Amino acid sequence: MMSLLCVRLIDWKIWTRPNKDPHFDGKKAVYRFVFGANLTAIMWSVYVVTVIVNSNTSDINLSAHLIIVSAMAGGSATVLAGHKPTAIFFSFVLLVPASLALIASGIQEQRMLGILGLLFGVVMVAISKKTALFTAQAMLLKNQNAVLVHEMEEQVEQRTQTIYQLSNLDPLTGLFNRTAFLKHLKLTLKKAQQRQLPLAVLFVDLDGFKKINDAIGHDIGDQVLTKTAQRLKQMSFTPELLCRWGGDEFVMAMENCDEFAARMLGEEIIDVLSEAHTFENNRFTVGATVGIALYPQHSLDEHSLIRLADAAMYAQKKRAPSYVGVFSKTLEKRIHRELTLKDGLSEAIELNQLHLLYQPIVRASDCHVVYFEALLRWTLNHENIPPDEFIAIAEQYGQIRHIGAWVLEQACKTASLWPKQIAVCVNVSVVQLQDDDFVALVVKLLERYQLSAERLHIEMTESVFTSDISFLSEQIKALQDLGVKVSIDDFGTGYSSLSSMQDLAVDTVKIDRSFVNNIDGSGHAIITAVMQMAKALGYSVVAEGIETEQQLASLRQLNVDYLQGYYFAKPLTEQAVQQLLSSNEAPRLIRGC
Repeated sequence: MMSLLCVRLIDWKIWTRPNKDPHFDGKKAVYRFVFGANLTAIMWSVYVVTVIVNSNTSDINLSAHLIIVSAMAGGSATVLAGHKPTAIFFSFVLLVPASLALIASGIQEQRMLGILGLLFGVVMVAISKKTALFTAQAMLLKNQNAVLVHEMEEQVEQRTQTIYQLSNLDPLTGLFNRTAFLKHLKLTLKKAQQRQLPLAVLFVDLDGFKKINDAIGHDIGDQVLTKTAQRLKQMSFTPELLCRWGGDEFVMAMENCDEFAARMLGEEIIDVLSEAHTFENNRFTVGATVGIALYPQHSLDEHSLIRLADAAMYAQKKRAPSYVGVFSKTLEKRIHRELTLKDGLSEAIELNQLHLLYQPIVRASDCHVVYFEALLRWTLNHENIPPDEFIAIAEQYGQIRHIGAWVLEQACKTASLWPKQIAVCVNVSVVQLQDDDFVALVVKLLERYQLSAERLHIEMTESVFTSDISFLSEQIKALQDLGVKVSIDDFGTGYSSLSSMQDLAVDTVKIDRSFVNNIDGSGHAIITAVMQMAKALGYSVVAEGIETEQQLASLRQLNVDYLQGYYFAKPLTEQAVQQLLSSNEAPRLIRGC
């Protein structure tokens, strides 16, 4: 018995050792335990039967053995409940053979004990079976709970991951979004401050992406953005410091990076992103413009660094796209002034800061005033802001429509008070011409101020040739059908071409002052060519910027139709125009004639 228990003890130690063999066979261990338990029960049963059969055994000794096996049988119902056959067999073997031996002894007292033991054995077998079933159900429920808890943990983990992705990742590219990027950039700036290391923020905007989106579709555009993100991931950026800022804009930060290294990195980004994309056997190419802001030179704040890098990118894009631009103090002053002017323009009309001046345009043959050009002026904080500066800002920030409508109305209102043979010329932005309701606005103003359409001239710059020519041709044709005259300003300085001029079919072209100033040189040949072209197409020609009598004489020799410049008069106020037109010399300017 002791030898068997020692072997079983060793087997138990093997089972409970901390580092088991990964190939450990648990089923065999269970079989060994079951065999050992059942063999132990058999040995106890044989031993007790032997004690009962031995006639020399005292009542106390017999009672002690019966108590021991009865206790073991009672305990086995619980201890061995994990394996039902063993629990039942253990109780049966311990109690039934001994009880039968007592009944067969022929002694009345032992026979009574045997009957009681046999009954106890039946009860213990039943209890063992019930306990084993309860234990099996409890273990099943425990395992089911464990599986359920595991599944719930997995679902929680999946939902946590989903929430993380929704709150931190851009759904299209898989890059970090603004919120997550700003959080990580803030932590990175703190580390950079502690270690006194530089940091660069790079703002990337794709060049030509809008054309792909508009011409081919947003599906291809999304694929371009996804491929762009993949290319950026393959570069040496920390994932937490790379994000899609929005649209076709990406922002990244590089630790321990000075200006020289940032420029080199920006050029590498442009090279990588400029490689062609191939989708459905079609090749598309987009460029990239990069703006850079540096810590700590330019700012210590993550929001400011991104804003300054964006400003550097935008300024570089206007100056020369597909290159790297670094923020500077000069750029900061320019941006500050631009924002100041933008804010000022938003309330310039309400504060009566805008006003119009009128410069006369005379007929070259007799110097009679034929019309006045309305020139917009703006005074902000006692400073006269040049039109070349604030008109561009108004166009950029979408204020030109409101301002342009005001200019057109003021010019029509003023011209309605002039003699009927005097017209007014109003400069109109291409942005205004692209409005579907621009022609309707012109009609409304002409009716409101009882101004005939022939007395209104619309003047536009050569930038019109970079726009949708077909739509603008329709707009110009609609204006001309009303009787409004249309002219091109600054002709010959940039975008115009003979084919575009034919498409637009304007009434007048204005020769830029730069050619008039150089009329004794190459300007003479250019003006001659313009005159020949205008004569062939049926256009009239205005030369602007005339300041000397010699220029006047040369232009007359070239048969220019109309003249404008300081030689005749500087831009006049509304009151000065009224005085001029009401004088005895009106509508003729004496000087130079």
